[in-house]
Amino acid sequence: MKTVSLHDAEAALSANLVKQRTPVSMDLLDDKLANMQGAVMMAYPMGLPAWDTVALALEGDEGLDGTQASAELMDPETATLWVASRDFQRGQKVGDRLGWNEKTKVVAKLQKTGSGPPAREPVVSEEERKAMMAHYFKRQEELKKLAEASDDDYLASSWADPKAMKKSLQGTGAIKAPGLRL
Repeated sequence: MKTVSLHDAEAALSANLVKQRTPVSMDLLDDKLANMQGAVMMAYPMGLPAWDTVALALEGDEGLDGTQASAELMDPETATLWVASRDFQRGQKVGDRLGWNEKTKVVAKLQKTGSGPPAREPVVSEEERKAMMAHYFKRQEELKKLAEASDDDYLASSWADPKAMKKSLQGTGAIKAPGLRL
């Protein structure tokens, strides 16, 4: 039951909701939080100790002082919204700044006040970067092989044979025998 409510909560906050244009409401989040509290109550009928981080997180963020989770929390009154390396003023709408085009994709990040702009998103994804590195490595290996190869290697190729046309017309191009010259 605990994993089911965890998956439900993750689905309620999924990035796929943006693609589906599904809004997230406080009622939905309160419902998911109540489901998680119920799952914890079923798993621990005697209750969790007061110092347990799960109990502190379910009660609110006041008890998380000094933990790693408290560093990730932001005060809604002082947090700033950053888009395109610029912060929004409180009360300013995104549409006023970026326009009302529905097809515009905006990546916005919340930061604590005074911490400056967030780190930029990488231009190339990790997957694309690995593919490019593999391509450049393969190309570099090919260039090394070409540099090491002698200039006369092409003379042994079939396309460099001056008698290739004569052999193909006579039908003797595929015959290979030691000591036989046609």
